[in-house]
Amino acid sequence: MNKTDKKFYLVREDVLPEAMKKTLDAKELIERGKAESVFEAVGRVDLSRSAFYKYRDTVFPFHTVVKEKLVTLFFYLEDRSGTLSQLLSTVASCGCNVMTIHQTIPLQGRANVTLSLNTGGMTVEIEELLSTLRKMEFVEKVEVLGSGA
Repeated sequence: MNKTDKKFYLVREDVLPEAMKKTLDAKELIERGKAESVFEAVGRVDLSRSAFYKYRDTVFPFHTVVKEKLVTLFFYLEDRSGTLSQLLSTVASCGCNVMTIHQTIPLQGRANVTLSLNTGGMTVEIEELLSTLRKMEFVEKVEVLGSGA
């Protein structure tokens, strides 16, 4: 199986093996310049170098996977005047380009909205965008439905 045939999965952090989590921590230390070498980084996170080298090219933070990609988000919104406009404004202010919008007819004061976003120009990490969206008064639910090229 060559590299292009490999399957990828989105996995919650709490189910990752400890060595994978520590590999991500070590990679972040190196990327941010807080460790000058692999030796220093793995020492700081208490990980063997062999484990680091085993996982370094196979485990990535979600935000690095979605750069230059499409991300599809699902929202459950209160039906109020201007909510979609505010939602789109927030997404745009984070540097996302809206590719598609699908909104259901509101029932019982709630509407479902699905947005496909090009995240190539994002000015924040995906986690920060999701956190901002979840804090909006009229947003009851936000889920990442998927991401891809």
